[in-house]
Amino acid sequence: MSVQRTETAPAREEKPKKIMVQPLPQILDEIENSIRMADEAADSARKAAEEARRAGEKAAKEAERVASEAIARVEKIAKDALKLAELLNSAVTEAAAVLDKKLSKKA
Repeated sequence: MSVQRTETAPAREEKPKKIMVQPLPQILDEIENSIRMADEAADSARKAAEEARRAGEKAAKEAERVASEAIARVEKIAKDALKLAELLNSAVTEAAAVLDKKLSKKA
């Protein structure tokens, strides 16, 4: 023989949805307020994106300017080094010719 229990689970009171307990004008005001806040957030995001774009362009122009100046300095150094190398080559060639003349007279 089986014993059947007749315990019942405690009744849960479910919270009624806002739409069922709040007046429609209040719900519509909340929706309108949420839309306005979302629109303001979108405007702020657009403004921030535009500022970021401008800052990026400014940084790129500054980087280009600095790089151009550095390239110009390196080119000047390279030209000066080439001139010095040419002078050194000329001096060594001249010295070799003088030594060759002196050595050929002794022989």
